[in-house]
Amino acid sequence: MNLVFDFGAVLFTWQPGQLLLQTFPDRVATPEAAKRLAHQVFGHADWHDFDRGVLSMDEVIVRTAQRLDLPQVDMADLVQRIGERLTPIHETLALLTQLHQRRKTGQGITGLYYLSNMPEPYARALEERYDFLQWFDGGIFSGDVQHIKPDPAIYQLLQARYALTPEQTLFIDDLKANVTTAQSLGWHGIHFESPQQLCEALASSGL
Repeated sequence: MNLVFDFGAVLFTWQPGQLLLQTFPDRVATPEAAKRLAHQVFGHADWHDFDRGVLSMDEVIVRTAQRLDLPQVDMADLVQRIGERLTPIHETLALLTQLHQRRKTGQGITGLYYLSNMPEPYARALEERYDFLQWFDGGIFSGDVQHIKPDPAIYQLLQARYALTPEQTLFIDDLKANVTTAQSLGWHGIHFESPQQLCEALASSGL
């Protein structure tokens, strides 16, 4: 079986509400307010275009600050530092380590891949900082190919690039819509909720 990992909130920490609480304490005094602002920042078409690689970091900073009436200098600090704030989730990394060893010894894992909505600056930062990314047999960052999940095109690109057989491919993502697209293409899917839940789901799948 080929396993395809999402990165943000699956293998790497991604807590947008917490980042906004830290950056704009006067604007987001409660977790609920932070959640609302997170949707306005990271759920907007501008951020999706940044993910897609068709809008630059400088452009998304200016547009988002102006649109939401936020201090541009603080927005710049937030956006520019996200790459360094993406740190491994230790429990998921421990699981990936086990899967990597099984991949090397041919124990049920044919290949390890990733499919991540990730702007190019953050993708390069992760590649520079974390040697364990070399364990993957391949993968795609959205910013490199101008497509984002859940657009079927990015899944099909990964499938074609690495000659993946849909029924022998299992996709893991924290967003249900992204998993649903994978399943619509004939892949297996696991909606990630926690490292422990993922372990149990893989075990129930015979992995």
